[in-house]
This record gives sequence, structure tokens and C-alpha cells, in this order.
Amino acid sequence: MKKIIAAVAALGMLSVASAGSAGDLQSEMTRCLTKHANTRQAAKVTLECTAAAGKLSACKVVESEAPSKGFEAAAICVAGALPMGGKSGVIRVPLRFTGA
Repeated sequence: MKKIIAAVAALGMLSVASAGSAGDLQSEMTRCLTKHANTRQAAKVTLECTAAAGKLSACKVVESEAPSKGFEAAAICVAGALPMGGKSGVIRVPLRFTGA
């Protein structure tokens, strides 16, 4: 299976993840995608979320180029694992799933 890649930009202010947390993020992306969508398909989903205390909450899909709603659920699932550092406020988070 190809690596699942997330192109994540939160208004250009996303914290850089450490090597350990990058592996955790990759694991969480794989878990979420496997649970909700077809891992052989590609998709782009943009979320709008509230960032506070280093985490994202209240995420909703604002754009989707996905073959099924499962990718939208996978994107919302992944959002909980994205590092936000000290960022706060409403941000947009684009995610890209490359497929196998």
C-alpha cells in the first residue's frame, strides 16, 4: 500500500511535528482511512475546524473531491491527531489521500 500523504496547511501556521509524532500521525491516518474509505482510491477533502489547546475540534467538511463520503469521515477522524501547537481560532485544513 502506498504511503498515505496529508498535505496539511492551517492558514500557513501548522506546527512541525517531531519524528515520533509524525509516525503516530501516519498510523492514525492509515487507521482512519482503512476504517472509513477504500484505501485504493484517491481523494481531497478540506475541513474547517476550531483550533485550541493544541487540538482541532468541531471539524466540518467544506470542500470534497472524494469518490465516497467515507473519505470525509476519514478526514474528520484524522483531524483529531493533527498537531496544532499554540494555534487558535477557525482554520482550514486540506487533506489529500493518495490511494494505493
